[in-house]
This record gives sequence, structure tokens and C-alpha cells, in this order.
Amino acid sequence: MCDQFRFDCISALGNDKIRTPNLDRLVKRGVSFSNAYSSCPVCIPARYTVRTGRDAHSMGCYSNELPLNPKDQDDRSGMESWTGAYLPRVMGKLGYRTFGIGKFHTHPDQYEDLGYETHIHTEEMWDSPENRSRDGFARFLSEEHPEYNHLEQLHGERTNMYYAPQLSSLPAELTVESFVADKTIEQLSVEDERPYFGLVSFIGPHPPCAPPIPYNRMYDPDGMSNPVKGKLEEDHFDEQIPWMNYIVYSDEINDAWARNLKTRYYGEISYIDSCIGRILDEVEQSPDADNTVICFFADHGDMLGDHHAWQKECFYEPSVRIPFLLSHPAALEGNTRSDDLVSLTDLFGLATGLGGKLDERDGIDILKAKREYLYSFHGRPETRQFKMMIRSGEWKYIYMANGGREQLFNLKEDPYEMDNCIDRASETAALFRYKAVEKCLAEPDLNAMVAGRCLVSYPFEARPLGRLHQFAFSKGITDYMIPSGKGFISEALPNTTE
Repeated sequence: MCDQFRFDCISALGNDKIRTPNLDRLVKRGVSFSNAYSSCPVCIPARYTVRTGRDAHSMGCYSNELPLNPKDQDDRSGMESWTGAYLPRVMGKLGYRTFGIGKFHTHPDQYEDLGYETHIHTEEMWDSPENRSRDGFARFLSEEHPEYNHLEQLHGERTNMYYAPQLSSLPAELTVESFVADKTIEQLSVEDERPYFGLVSFIGPHPPCAPPIPYNRMYDPDGMSNPVKGKLEEDHFDEQIPWMNYIVYSDEINDAWARNLKTRYYGEISYIDSCIGRILDEVEQSPDADNTVICFFADHGDMLGDHHAWQKECFYEPSVRIPFLLSHPAALEGNTRSDDLVSLTDLFGLATGLGGKLDERDGIDILKAKREYLYSFHGRPETRQFKMMIRSGEWKYIYMANGGREQLFNLKEDPYEMDNCIDRASETAALFRYKAVEKCLAEPDLNAMVAGRCLVSYPFEARPLGRLHQFAFSKGITDYMIPSGKGFISEALPNTTE
């Protein structure tokens, strides 16, 4: 699993600018799903979907927020009490040795018990020295390479540097990606009569984009394409986009900056690809390699400047569509393409079905079934932030409760989503509105978004703009600071940005 990995960044699937020889190996090893989508295009809910097999309305998590029991929001007993056991716990009961390595982004407990026998965290940030000390990668560096203990943020600078091209402060063999690959290979080498089930979760290519040498200079910015953009007012039809741009200091990025940033984003992907290659080499040396199932996917994508947008949390393709590669040489024909609609919810049924006891939950068994309509949600119901997407055939429908705004795109004729035909394709629009209402009425947590057989809307309001400060909280740094003459931090500077 990767974080914020766009669907169009695999060489073998059509990107002639990027180099991904090991993901290309996975493409040749199995099936590539070209219509795979995040169930909610942001980190925390997407990851809870992977471990629960539940959509946002079933698990009560619609953004990077505290999950709430959809039936009783005062219930603090823990998500498993209302979603069912997490996937690693289920796979353990099915007889598997389980391990989880990398980023898991649980909330509110950063080190929530997810049911893995072996669980090694490599999180992005920590809110306290205690949590930093519990991180597998941070502890590894502190104990074995203390020469890097001065680093405030181990994976690149955030805040105003979030979308600035960066270079890793660590050599390639000591980055978090390399650490995750090392620990995965250790797990693949464990002698145990049981089969294994593992989740390997890379932090990258989530910003900041800071690949190590020499991946920082793999790509020439003059060879990068500019972001694909339409008219600003149409691109920003979802007010989440300008709000998010401002939060991460990406509201004034020009095309030259975007091309430079893309070289580091691509460099990070090529570096992760090399780490995946090491894992694949270990798998393929095993006598049961052909009976080892590998799935590569992401939680969501990154707009990378397309539609004048950065980050995710919207329903344009670069944000919500994800790579999804599935290989099982003993059972699936290699180098195969599928246009079936696939969701992150389907991972639960995929694993449990192959493990001997199928449990689809909110997903489907993608090895045996197809869906006609795929749904994705973002923003809590009964708020202006609620929005939903429906995909079916060549169409995509988007509804935003803030202003009752709608978009309808024909992805076959308009793959870059430049032509909102909601007013022209009236019959298609009416069908999707019906399906949206039907879905909301079928899910108790969404019932309140329907009134009089129509979707609920609110008078349009743009949210106040503000900046997100993500400094080294675990080192007591929470804002811009003034260095003293003795070389340490003394007092905060006032925030003058309005």
C-alpha cells in the first residue's frame, strides 16, 4: 500500500515518463484494475475501510476525524464493536501469521491494537516524545544511527514546505521506505508452518516529496507535463479545493513549480518501486511464490495541480481513483486488464475469501462478481461538507451538499473532467440523482441527507481560509520560531498571514 499514489503513475499502464520496473513486474504478474476507487479520498477513513471492509456510513468516519458509531455517537467502545473485527484479527483466526509494517494512521490512538501478531509502526508525525519513541523507524534511527537525531521531521519538512521539491536528509539505505522493505523481508523469512498475511504500508509518495539521492535527480522538469486545468471557477466548483490549497500553502503554485515538484513526486515513486522490488525478489525466491497473492493499491491519489488543485479530498479522478494491481500466478492470468469497478471495501472480501471464509461486508468478491454502481463519500452527513460520488459505466456523478452543487462527467469522452454536462444530459443526471437518494435512504447514517425524495442541500458558504502548521510537535515545536544567539529556539513569531 502507498499513500497518495496517483492511478496514472505506473509505466506499464501507460505513463511513458515514469520508471516503475517493479510495479511493471506486478502488472505482468496479474490483473490491473483500471477503475479502482477510494471509498473516501483521504487517509484515515480510507485506511479504516481497508481494515474493516466498511464504507464511511458504516464505520462513522468521513474525513480525518474521530470515528463515531453511526448508531450511537456517544459510544466510545472502539470501532470494532460496531464494524466487526479488523481484517488482521480475522485472518489470524483463519490460521494466518499476521504482520503489519508502515503507516497506519489510526485515530485517536496512534498505536491502536489492529490485531497483527507483529506490528511495526512508521508514522509521519508524533504529538509527543513518548509516541515518537514508540515508532519503529524513529527508534531505529535513534538507537542505531544517532547522528540523525537532530532531524526534526524524518520524512521531509511540512507546513509551508509541504509542496516544495525536497531532498531526503537520509541516505537511500536509511529512509523509512528502506526500513519498511527491510522489516518486510525479515517477516517473509520467518519459519512458520502457517501461511502469512501482511500489510506493507509505505508513507510515500505523500508530500513532502523528498526522495533520497540519486532519485532526487532522476527526472528533468523540462520533461514533465504541466497540470491539466480548466477555468478556475469551474475547477473550484468544490469549495474544498481552494480551502485545501490555502491550508498547505499551495495556493500560488505556478506551472514551473508544479513541474519541479512532479520530478520529486516521480522520484519518490521510483524509489518506493525499488523497495517493492526487493520485496518481490524475496517472494519469488520462495517455493510457493506462484501461490502468493499480492495486491498493490493506494488509499487515494494527489491532484498535483490538476484542476488548480493540490492534495486530495475531492472526487476528481487524480484524487479518488487509485492503482489496484492483483496477482496470483497459480490462479490468475498475468498481464490482464480489467475495467470492473473496484473499491477499497473489496479488500476485506478478497483476503477472507482466499483465506477460506468469505466475508464481503460492504464490498463484493471481485474474483466472482461485478458491481454496476460504485459509491464514495466525504464529509459528515448533516453538514455542508457532505458530498458523494457515483460511478457507473462511462459516467461519474458528484453531489455536494454545500450549495446543492452537482457535476456529471462522461469519462469516456472527457477523461480529464473538463465538461460538466449536468444540465445537458438530463436523463442520465436524473438516474444518478435517483441512485443517490436510494443509497442514502438505504443507509441509516445517510437518511438525514434526503428530504422529500431529494438530496438535502445548504446555502453555499465558503469556509474561512487558514494555514495548517505541522511542525515537530514531539520536539515541542508548534509554530514559526526565533532562533536565539545560542542556537536554540526561544519564542514564537506572530502569524501575520490573514
